[in-house]
Amino acid sequence: MMSDITDSFVAIDFETANASRSSACAVGIVTFENGEIIDEYYTLIQPPKNKYHWGNIKVHGIREEDTRHQAFFDEIFPEVYQRLKGKTIVAHNESFDRSVLRKTLEHYHIYNIDMDLYDPWECTMKIYRQKGFKPYNLAACSTAMGIELQHHEALSDARACGLLYLKR
Repeated sequence: MMSDITDSFVAIDFETANASRSSACAVGIVTFENGEIIDEYYTLIQPPKNKYHWGNIKVHGIREEDTRHQAFFDEIFPEVYQRLKGKTIVAHNESFDRSVLRKTLEHYHIYNIDMDLYDPWECTMKIYRQKGFKPYNLAACSTAMGIELQHHEALSDARACGLLYLKR
C-alpha cells in the first residue's frame, strides 16, 4: 500500500429495480478511515411504484416482495447523505452509481444539497482498466486481487470496491 494516497473515503454501490436510473432498490456504503473499515451501511429501498424488471431481478435477486414494505429513497436519504457528505466517494463503475444517486434525487425532488453529483467520483473500474486488467469488471478485479465478493449484493460490492481502491 502506498503511503502518499489518502485512505479515508466512502465506497458506494447501488442496485436498481429496472432500466430507470431512479429505480434504486438497494444501497451499500462502506466508510474507510486510515485504510480501515469503520462503518458499513446497507438497506433495501422501495423503488418508485415498486416496479421491477425480470432482468434486474436475475442479476441481484431482489424482488417486489423484498421491498414492498421498505422505505422510499427520500426517507433514507438523510442517512445516506451523512455518510457521503464531505467525503471522497468511490464506486466501481462511478458513472452508473453517481447517475443512480443523481436521478433518484431528482425523482424525489431533492435539490440544494452540498454534494457535487456531476463531477466524476473515484472509479476503481477505470483505475484497474488503466493498470491493464482484462476484464476489469468488479468480479474479475476482486478475484485477481484476492478480495471476497458476493457480486450484486450492494454492501459486498461497495466493500470490494473500497478494498480495490486501497490496493490501487
